[in-house]
Amino acid sequence: MAKKKAAQEKKKKKKSAAGTIKIQPLGDRVVVEREDAEEVTAGGIVLPDSAQDKPSRGKVVSVGDGRLLDDGTRTPLQVKVGDRVLFGSYAGEQFKLGERELMLMREEDILAVIA
Repeated sequence: MAKKKAAQEKKKKKKSAAGTIKIQPLGDRVVVEREDAEEVTAGGIVLPDSAQDKPSRGKVVSVGDGRLLDDGTRTPLQVKVGDRVLFGSYAGEQFKLGERELMLMREEDILAVIA
């Protein structure tokens, strides 16, 4: 019984440790967390996971320092942490950080900021 409890506590620590990992993109790159897909259509039809399209919207989680110009200065990024953005369907690289599925993309792959 004690072993089972210790194993559960160890699992909780791993989950909480993975949640505290922070990622800092370089240059003009941005980390975006994709929004959840729609599960019900406007007509009320429930879609299974295999039929759902991956949304092209997300929330900015982290941003880089900015694009490095030829003269050595950096231009600040137009997006900031917390912005809801719209991006192309093939934009960026997907990766998993703990339990979260994130995307790393250049700022130029972001099409618009959703107000």
